[in-house]
Amino acid sequence: MGIQGINQAFPGFRLGDFAVLQGHPFLRALISKLCVHCQLSREKGGLDSSVIFIDGGNTFNPYSISATAQELDVDPRSTLKRVFVSRAFTAYQLSTLVLETLEDALKRYSSKLILISEIIDLFLDRDVPTNEASGIFRKMMVHLVDLALRRNIIVAATCSNNERSKRLVLLETILLERAGIIAKVTESKGRLQLTIQSNRFPKLLTFDVSHSKSTLEKFVEA
Repeated sequence: MGIQGINQAFPGFRLGDFAVLQGHPFLRALISKLCVHCQLSREKGGLDSSVIFIDGGNTFNPYSISATAQELDVDPRSTLKRVFVSRAFTAYQLSTLVLETLEDALKRYSSKLILISEIIDLFLDRDVPTNEASGIFRKMMVHLVDLALRRNIIVAATCSNNERSKRLVLLETILLERAGIIAKVTESKGRLQLTIQSNRFPKLLTFDVSHSKSTLEKFVEA
């Protein structure tokens, strides 16, 4: 199934969702597309909103966002101006952004979408003790779920690290336990497969996708 099949089956991100986009680095391109689709009018399936992008993996790509804007016939420069980026280089910086400054940013920019790239990566740093990393990370997850519901926004985080370790498995478990939607992309024999799991769906949704296809870019009212 291609993009049409996915769009027919997937009802869209809903205000109040905490979503995890997991697996293949293809997801980095997807969140660039979300930055643009979020800004579209509600009549066109967007949220007519700015975006807060917390970059935990040095993945923010303005060129990808500009290309998507051009595809949708919207002004790339204006689109980029409505994406507010904060970069974190340590786990402590990321936790401070999420726990202490994010809510003020939401009030300032009236954003309906928060994107956090590679939310786990910085917590894999060996300079941060495992118990401390897991404790801070758990606080972040509780806060993000609460923020999404209380502020009636969408929070989406990517996790594409595939270097398996005990700490990664631990942090992934904490992350996925809190997620209302889990979209996982895997690759086998050169083919990408997308699996969507949600407490709103009676069963797993599975699709074959292409790098050239835009998926999971729909938004719906809560």
